[in-house]
Amino acid sequence: MTSRPANWYSDTAISAPERPPLAGEARADVCVVGAGMTGSAAALFLAERGLSVRVIEAESVGFGASGRSGGQLIAGYAAEMATVERLLPEARSRLYWDLGVEAVDLTRALVARHAIACDFTDGHIHAGFKPRHIGALEEMIRGWEGYGYPGLEWLDGAAIGRAVAAPGYLAGVRDRRGGHLHPLNYTLGLAKAAEAAGAVFHESSPYLGHEETAQGVVVRTPAGLVRARWLILAGNAYFKDRPRGLAATVMPVGTYIIATEPLGEARARALIPGGEAVADIAFVLNYYRLTRDHRLLFGGGVSYSRIDPLSIRRTLGATMVRTFPQLAGVGLSHAWGGHVAITVNRLPHFGRIGKRCLFAHGFSGHGVGLTGLAGKLMAEVVAGSEERFDLMARIPHLSFPGGRSLRLPLLVLGSTWLRLRDLL
Repeated sequence: MTSRPANWYSDTAISAPERPPLAGEARADVCVVGAGMTGSAAALFLAERGLSVRVIEAESVGFGASGRSGGQLIAGYAAEMATVERLLPEARSRLYWDLGVEAVDLTRALVARHAIACDFTDGHIHAGFKPRHIGALEEMIRGWEGYGYPGLEWLDGAAIGRAVAAPGYLAGVRDRRGGHLHPLNYTLGLAKAAEAAGAVFHESSPYLGHEETAQGVVVRTPAGLVRARWLILAGNAYFKDRPRGLAATVMPVGTYIIATEPLGEARARALIPGGEAVADIAFVLNYYRLTRDHRLLFGGGVSYSRIDPLSIRRTLGATMVRTFPQLAGVGLSHAWGGHVAITVNRLPHFGRIGKRCLFAHGFSGHGVGLTGLAGKLMAEVVAGSEERFDLMARIPHLSFPGGRSLRLPLLVLGSTWLRLRDLL
């Protein structure tokens, strides 16, 4: 079985059984490709409905972004609701927002219902360090409260200073409904719950393609195949060969995290006294949170070129110290990176390929909550209820410009301008 990349999450992962590769022919009501949060949640919801499920995973459960991310549970979407309002009628925009809120509540419910040991912690803070960020945060509060979202707390200069011991922040918004968790253990917990409900997982079983038949779909792996009535594609940024129809609508981008050595409870709590997850609102954002063993996990440094920094520790460590000068000289125990999938409009991409294949990807940094919702909505389609999935799928998605040869250089050029804007 392929091992997971070394990072703090893999070093603190809960035990998981060995899941042998698919060998020979299998039959199921549904074949799921990808055993991250989306695929594992879909398998759980499907199995709980009494459907037979086979999950094929090229690596291991939680290998991709689901096992490497910042673990921040954030309400809403990576795009402002103004983007949604331009794309959907008002009534549907409200339903779309409600689904984003449901995603946050669903994550909490899954953790509680299945007793997933993933260190779930309440609270999330959006923070701003430029004068223009104050207006953006005020606009965010007005927009969210306009949709009926409760419990947001405005943090002025003094309040954000008490909430986060980083001297550069000018304002912030605390969302007590958000939170953070250990993403790998959350994913492993979803898979365990799905298996308890009857789903079967196969690791080291990469997807090689599928064909639609009169009876359903045939999904191929190197050593076997699955005949199923339905196919769910949940590979997000980690499809080596993306199925036709999905190649241009998402872009894998790199993001990176470092973990400090244990700071001790008092020193760690002094950084973020309420224990919330924190993310700034720059284009190239930084995000961080405390762990149960009193480390700081600090993420950022997004790479749109797919070229990793020469030294994640040095590059991201310097950013961490600029944010928290009091951490100068603190040792770093881990540094790692991985890919998330973004869309042009930064809204998740839900859709269909043919009659029997569903997909959801491109969560654009909001995957901790939206992946569970995606799994639930795709299970609803298989069970005969399509309305909620189809609402998400109504959002139109453009391909990244430039075709195969120019799309990456154009994205790097655009992101370079926005990085420069962050400095102004």
